[in-house]
Amino acid sequence: MNHQIKIGFETEVEDAQGVRELIQTCATRVLESEGVPFDAEIDVTVVDADAIRQLNAEYRDKDAVTDVLSFPMYEFYNGEPQEELDAEPDTGCVMLGDMILCYTRAVEQAAEFGHSPARECGYLTTHSVLHLLGYDHERNDEDTRLMRAKEEDNLTFLGLTREN
Repeated sequence: MNHQIKIGFETEVEDAQGVRELIQTCATRVLESEGVPFDAEIDVTVVDADAIRQLNAEYRDKDAVTDVLSFPMYEFYNGEPQEELDAEPDTGCVMLGDMILCYTRAVEQAAEFGHSPARECGYLTTHSVLHLLGYDHERNDEDTRLMRAKEEDNLTFLGLTREN
């Protein structure tokens, strides 16, 4: 049974208009691969380095540019909700949270790593959606391995390999 996946998308970066479909595809893939049994919604904002630096300082006390920030609405642990989930009355979707992607940093990292900006934006989207579902690469070594494996599985499925 397919569930509705709603991605709210806003960009503050003119060059980033083309990533909307990619973000939708990657987020949908992660939610489907995780077997999310409900209609889900994620709000995505694509920003520049100055904006994400400000958000990183405000919410994480880190005055530095980062690539992606994830703000979950609910507590999950490795894909399992740890609290009751409530659907939004107007959409019928469970709002999983917000993803803030720094397009300028994604383009820089793609060049550093020798792959396409599309692959990097796909990776960051996959990474962020997994965070919204309670996966955490900073929790312990086992969770790091689990999250990295899920990232690679989803990106490989989508054809976004390191060579792309």
